[in-house]
Parts: sequence; C-alpha cells; structure tokens
Amino acid sequence: MKMTRTITILRTSLISLCLTTGLINFTHAANEIFSKSSTDQKQWVGQPAPEFRLQDQNGIWHELKDFRGKWLVLYFYPKDDSPGCTQEANRFKALSSQFTQSNAVVMGVSLDDVASHKKFSDKLGLTFPILADSDHQLAEKFGIVRNMGIMEIAKRESFLIDPKGTVVYHYTSVNTQTHADEVLKDVKRLQQKP
Repeated sequence: MKMTRTITILRTSLISLCLTTGLINFTHAANEIFSKSSTDQKQWVGQPAPEFRLQDQNGIWHELKDFRGKWLVLYFYPKDDSPGCTQEANRFKALSSQFTQSNAVVMGVSLDDVASHKKFSDKLGLTFPILADSDHQLAEKFGIVRNMGIMEIAKRESFLIDPKGTVVYHYTSVNTQTHADEVLKDVKRLQQKP
C-alpha cells in the first residue's frame, strides 16, 4: 500500500516536471518563431527561388517552373486550422481574385500533410493551393524550419517571386490580419516599375 502510494506520487511529480519543462521549451520556441528574424534572413532577395515539387490539398503536384511568367507568393505558415493560420488563409482567399487579376499565384505552404491540408482547405473554402511540405523539402531550403521540441513547424514567413523566378521580397515579420494586403500592394507596385 505504501509502495503504491510512493509510486503514484513519483509518477505525478515526473509528469508535472515533464509538463513544466515542455511548457518552458514551448514558450521559448514560440518566442523564437514569432519574433522578427535577423537581417541575414533577407539573403534570398535577388536570388533565384529554390526548385520544388510538392503536392497540394487535392493531390496535384506543383513545381516552381510551372509558374514562370507569373508572380508567385509562397506564404509559409505553422499549422493547419490554428487561429493565426486560419486568419491569414481567409485574408488571402478574400483577395484571391485581385491576385489573379495581377497575374499572381498564391500558394500556402506548411509542414502538414495532404490530408490535413484537404480538411483545412475544405473547411475554409480555399480557392488557392496549399502545398504539403511534410518532408521539409522547401522549408529547409529557405531555412525556416523551427523545432518546437515535440514537433517541427515552418516559421511564418513569405516569399514573393517575380515572373523570372527571382525572390524579390522576403517577408520575415508577418501580421496575419494585414499580410495578404501588403503582398498584393507590393505585387501591384512592382508591376508598375519600368
């Protein structure tokens, strides 16, 4: 009886310690993920975008070369169906026709799989592809995979790629409420340059 009680107390203490340590690590990781990136993250501006071949929520494969001649917005987000990611996706959806009129293609990207993307896309009625980078192929090339301790996610960053395949903007500080508007404004402004 005494031994069982001691084991129960030890288990409870161990679980509490694990949860506390996990919470501290999660908080540290979250602060790192959502803080502004250093200036060395802007290394992509002026560089060719990395090649990729990824499936969207409908199982369709997409490659960078498919978008030559169009502006391409790759917006990375941490997790399907989370509040900020939902807000950001809904804003891109609301501006979808304006991006299309501006010869721009919007694609969301996260480390979630095709099935998760399908559920998320159907729930929100998304009209644009969201790419499943579950093997971290593209996020690692861009250097934006973050380890959260119990899982890895893509940092919330975006890349605007011109019709020639060159990264012209790397957004490292993203506000989920206004980011889509900011990117659309940049696309339109860049198209007016001679």
